[in-house]
Amino acid sequence: MTKNDIIAPENLVYEKPKLMNDVDMHYCPGCSHGVVHKLVAEVISEMGMDEKTVGICPVGCAVFAYRYLDIDWQEAAHGRAPALATAVKRLWPDRLVFTYQGDGDLACIGTAETIHALNRGENIAIIFINNAIYGMTGGQMAPTTLMGQKTSTCPYGRDPELHGYNLNITELASHLKGTCYVTRQSVDTVASIRQAKKAIHKAFASSMEGKGSSLVEIVSTCSSGWKMSPLKANEWMRKYMFEEYHKGDLKDTTNL
Repeated sequence: MTKNDIIAPENLVYEKPKLMNDVDMHYCPGCSHGVVHKLVAEVISEMGMDEKTVGICPVGCAVFAYRYLDIDWQEAAHGRAPALATAVKRLWPDRLVFTYQGDGDLACIGTAETIHALNRGENIAIIFINNAIYGMTGGQMAPTTLMGQKTSTCPYGRDPELHGYNLNITELASHLKGTCYVTRQSVDTVASIRQAKKAIHKAFASSMEGKGSSLVEIVSTCSSGWKMSPLKANEWMRKYMFEEYHKGDLKDTTNL
């Protein structure tokens, strides 16, 4: 077999999405963000929306998302991505508009913007990365931190009497009249990655068809914040995160 045989199109099994820039990512080893970035890039290209997509990235681990995906981006103030996405979509209704947010950004400082944008039924899609911790700023407790989970700001574990209960914001979104598709997925196995991609595609397509707001939560790992190896982080996620944050579709009215 020659080199030309190896790179011949008929022998091509997999290649990097063309919308992903050839730069090193800043994410920690084992982080779920890179996988989700790949899925977003693939879906945009498969929909033929390379030149008509606007992503909104706020403060958080994904603050540099604009470096990795070759689409138009807007940088939002902390927590304000849904508000900015609302403006962009209303100004350019023919654009595919999505936000890419972490749990601190979406479920803490941005709770109001998230809930009200979804309740209004803005034709946007929200990608929500839930790793139950503030990964970017040192591993502090997040709204999604599990009961008993240890972080730098609750070193003895989250106590409901002291810290309150974890916020299942995806369940809240499923009860809002403006949402058409609300789902919770993960990217820890090949099968789950494929399912997550289908969910992202449905969310993006629904927004372009004017069906309302979509929220795709990706239950994720944070090896650095959890102080675990990538392998142990995946095991911990499956054992504890999935027990609280059940995977699957919570609401789907896209075919009604």
